[in-house]
Amino acid sequence: MHFVVVGVGYTGKRVCNLLPSDRVYLVNRSELNEKLQKLPNQTVDLDSSSHEGLTLPAPCTVLYTVPPESHENARLENFLRNLGSEVQRIVYLSTTGVYGDRGGAVVTEECVPKPTTDRAKYRRAAEERLLKWSSEKSAEIMVLRVPGIYGPDRLGVSRLAAKDAVISEVDANPGNRIHVDDLATCCIAAMTLDVPTGIYNVGDGDYRSSTWFAKTVARLADMSAPREIARDEALRIF
Repeated sequence: MHFVVVGVGYTGKRVCNLLPSDRVYLVNRSELNEKLQKLPNQTVDLDSSSHEGLTLPAPCTVLYTVPPESHENARLENFLRNLGSEVQRIVYLSTTGVYGDRGGAVVTEECVPKPTTDRAKYRRAAEERLLKWSSEKSAEIMVLRVPGIYGPDRLGVSRLAAKDAVISEVDANPGNRIHVDDLATCCIAAMTLDVPTGIYNVGDGDYRSSTWFAKTVARLADMSAPREIARDEALRIF
């Protein structure tokens, strides 16, 4: 089985590092760095409906990380249009934002999606499109609903350095996060065909607030703790 990663960004690069180099194939919009260039790859502009067809190894499972640009999601449509029977499973990185604002309540995969932001609506539309495609092509779909991703260079250090204020911890909502390395491990598991298909919420299980997270990063980085403001003031500022 070959493993195809479409969209080699922050998470995609981590996944590539965990996959066997002799069975990985990369599809990206721009040229890859020197290390990843050594792996089999293809540069494709998914925004263009006239791009040359994809040539993927067979059989393969695909990790699709490319964010949708609209509700119609031409990128995804252009990608699906070029697929053949070589693809046995697509793993799609969606967002827990599809559940909408639940007022701090815990959600499960059984909760009905109620996206409110454009980003979440686009992701939900992509989920539905992929589920339709899978039924048409008799291929498998795995959806990973992902919260905020943190890790190296994604810790909010620049905001701390800029002295940006945060909502006071007593007013802050519960948090929802996953470390990029944990997410990469989840992606690898999802690309393995003996793992049951379906929709999975992935997160680190630590629901402490984003304010707690920022204060913890500041302490560990030996930086000043962020200034805390009331929720009402934050709504006016932000």
